[in-house]
Amino acid sequence: MSAQGIRTGEPQAAKAECVHLTAAPPGQPRKVGKMDGSNQSGVSEFLLLGLSESPEEQHVLFWMFLSMYLVTVVGNVLIILAIGFDSRLHTPMYFFLANLSFTDLFFVTNTIPKMLVNIQSQNKAISYARCLTQLYFLVSLVALDNLILATMAYDRYVAICRPLHYTTAMSSRLCILLLALCWVFSVLYGLIHTLLMTRVTFCGSRKIHYIFCEMYVLLRLACSNTQVNHTVLIATGSFIFLTPLGFMIMSYVWIVKAILQIPSASSKYKAFSTCASHLAVVSLFYGTLCMVYLQPLHTYSMKDSVATVMYAVVTPMMNPFIYSLRNKDMHRALGRLLLGKVFQRLT
Repeated sequence: MSAQGIRTGEPQAAKAECVHLTAAPPGQPRKVGKMDGSNQSGVSEFLLLGLSESPEEQHVLFWMFLSMYLVTVVGNVLIILAIGFDSRLHTPMYFFLANLSFTDLFFVTNTIPKMLVNIQSQNKAISYARCLTQLYFLVSLVALDNLILATMAYDRYVAICRPLHYTTAMSSRLCILLLALCWVFSVLYGLIHTLLMTRVTFCGSRKIHYIFCEMYVLLRLACSNTQVNHTVLIATGSFIFLTPLGFMIMSYVWIVKAILQIPSASSKYKAFSTCASHLAVVSLFYGTLCMVYLQPLHTYSMKDSVATVMYAVVTPMMNPFIYSLRNKDMHRALGRLLLGKVFQRLT
């Protein structure tokens, strides 16, 4: 899953032969190939064509994605500020939520601004180095999102199944350690696949019908053997995505069993409501990823670009609303944050 590690299939090698780095008209990709059996001999460019090449549709897409980006930034920044400035929210659950919001904020900033610039300037080119940089952060941040969601599931498990031991079991030291492990695994995951991508030779068409440099799209443009890339994707993807998913499923099995044993209906509702937001985010996260990546590589089409917008743009935008919609503590914290700023301006 990527998300990058759950889909199988062989990349379609480009038919055109690789050529040496040559001059090209502005906005057109420069070609790069092999010299006497060596690796890539220069820096190339790709063309990020986005979802549409129609000027009218691009105008609509520009304002749509700009609006979604601004909503995402404002929503996640408010979540981070509310948790940071309200001591009542200095708990493990909100600690991980603040880091999830930071990850989502970083995630959309890695992709959407470049896409907006491409649409506005009509210059679709992205350099080889910048494409790999974008790919690295994309892969790392998707993995980090997933791992943080898994730690949040563990937090809910301890809170509901072992409430008397919650304070000691979810100590500040353990929370920091869990978050550090999430960062280490995600950074290594992104680094491994980005370094493997540097071994891939590209030739022929450089057009990417996508809003960013995505792993499988790049592999489809390769004219060299990418079997190692696919093998590592499956192996590491199973560990980074399927293992946490299995852990979350098992956590909620135990959580549901514990909730069903609560005699009071109101207590059951309260216990379930603390997990509802997390379940909604997990469902949205994995649901949108499965729409794109649970299929063979050769069936990849434009509809998958649209589905990718769901997990790359819509999911980070929706997370703040999901977590604050029915959360009274978050409502109060946001109210104190916003009203406090207004009061300071008035005085």
